[in-house]
Amino acid sequence: MMFKIVPAIDIIDGQCVRLEQGDYSRQTTYNSSPVDMAKEWQDLGAELIHIVDLDAAKAGRPINLEVVEAICNTVSIPCELGGGIREFKDAKRVLEAGISRLILGSALIKNPLLTERLLEDLEVSAIVAGLDAKDGMIAVHGWLEKSNVTVLEIAADLYEKGIRNFIYTDISTDGMGTGPNCPAQKELCEAVPEAQVIASGGIGTDDHITELLELRLDNLEGVIVGKALYDKKVTFQGLHQKVIDFN
Repeated sequence: MMFKIVPAIDIIDGQCVRLEQGDYSRQTTYNSSPVDMAKEWQDLGAELIHIVDLDAAKAGRPINLEVVEAICNTVSIPCELGGGIREFKDAKRVLEAGISRLILGSALIKNPLLTERLLEDLEVSAIVAGLDAKDGMIAVHGWLEKSNVTVLEIAADLYEKGIRNFIYTDISTDGMGTGPNCPAQKELCEAVPEAQVIASGGIGTDDHITELLELRLDNLEGVIVGKALYDKKVTFQGLHQKVIDFN
């Protein structure tokens, strides 16, 4: 399985945006519509698109579902969605909109009954635990609060319950382009050996991809890239070529 470059589409008010370090006051809005953007990523060769409904992350329920559905109707590759999925009914609505993978963060941590029900009623491959961390500690509710639990504690607990897909976002590097937090990604991958992990945060140059590949972790499935692509610091083709060259 080849390491995936996963482009991110963050949505506020139906528009494509990026935040720095998850800070809603440090927002850049991009001209392209999220639907056009998704089509462009697919045309360039993306195998998965990572969508975040930032309005939903704040509100605690899906907000930009019409845009999400339009994206899913436009592309044929799988899309995953995070932000505001905290109840089973919302999870169902998101899947009905055409999303292949649900990313749940605080809900999985704070609501063990929801986790149980999701694992009972849905395919394991459709459930992704989004672990967002600052200094190794889990952050919740759209990164607005830092908890007193470590990433590895939460990961071990969810893994034991049956979760087999994880996304690990290092908030301090997110949107900064200063490089991924490789030691943290390695620790997580080793803690959940039978699960697939996607890294997120910090990609700013082609060489940052090589840093992740050099960890040689069989279960590190790919990396999510956002701001660096939109600010044209890197290109999708360039990042993908790094993966091909490494293999």
